[in-house]
Amino acid sequence: MPAKESILVTGSSGLIGSPTCVRFARQFQVVGFDRDGWPYPPKEAECVCVDLTSDRSVQHGLERIRYAYGEQIASVIHLAAYYDFSGEPSPNYEQITVRGTERLLRGLQGFQVEQFIFSSTMLVHAPCKPGERINEDWPLDPKWDYPKSKVQTEELIRAERGSIPVVLMRIAGVYDDRCHSIPLAHQIQRVYERRLTSHVFPGSTSHGQAFVHLDDLIEALWLTVQKRRGLPPELVLLIGEDETLSYDEIQHSFARLIQGESWETKEIPKSLAKTGAWIQDKVPGVEEPFIKPWMIDLADDHYALDITRARTLLGWMPKHSLRETLPKMVAALKQDPVKFYKDNKLGEPPVNAATETRANP
Repeated sequence: MPAKESILVTGSSGLIGSPTCVRFARQFQVVGFDRDGWPYPPKEAECVCVDLTSDRSVQHGLERIRYAYGEQIASVIHLAAYYDFSGEPSPNYEQITVRGTERLLRGLQGFQVEQFIFSSTMLVHAPCKPGERINEDWPLDPKWDYPKSKVQTEELIRAERGSIPVVLMRIAGVYDDRCHSIPLAHQIQRVYERRLTSHVFPGSTSHGQAFVHLDDLIEALWLTVQKRRGLPPELVLLIGEDETLSYDEIQHSFARLIQGESWETKEIPKSLAKTGAWIQDKVPGVEEPFIKPWMIDLADDHYALDITRARTLLGWMPKHSLRETLPKMVAALKQDPVKFYKDNKLGEPPVNAATETRANP
């Protein structure tokens, strides 16, 4: 038997999974599950190639853990899931997120698992009004396939967990110092390139959504594992910052930091926005849009979180804030636009935009 307790991290090569492996390797023997052909987990973790859509693959992965580390697992941090911003229906939500979790959880019944952490999303909840805060008992109302798949998986976990204690961690939008947030990266891009779409918004600009810095999320996972033996057998936790910036606040910050000027953003009717998005999406020669017609209906949704439970049970409080990190994101953009665009999957930055921005730091 190994001297260190074992931790299993699924999605171990991803944005969250990779630094999770590094952090937990200080104290635990970390095993990372991820698909073959993906970037491997960091060297701190043993890499086991597992396809969650395959019964045999999941079985083989768990057999490797049993052979090398025994049947005792301190915690399973289940991050692997399907995620797609296109808005198009996909069988992958069912096959990977829902049924993949079912395969994993059923396979784990033959182990002594002290904890199973599932990475869910705050978007399973109905939005709130400005001035209100969402807590773990707030009504559920997932609006699109990604959060819907998380709700289905949460229900499955409760039904299939057996004697394994579970934590359903509903996480806000994740970002880091170089952005790595799809909506924030595209908002930066629109301002950086002075696109017409950067001056319009199909909803209330006074609304916004909660975020959490990647480092703070890793700390929440760390504390959840450290305190696992004192937590309830079924626990829901919201993880996010207690300040929610409005779209308008973020927009003005990016404009000031990138272009050195104020930025007028007009609220436009949803019908007009949908027509524009449809044209961009369908007409040849028009730039590929990030904002799809389905997103426009959600533009007014507001998410502000009450993180009392995480603070009380874990002693967790975010040490970063989106407000303080926006300048770091823009600094990374200005320092190396090509790398920033590549890291955030934005394509190639236009030369003229980069030149103008360097001239107006």
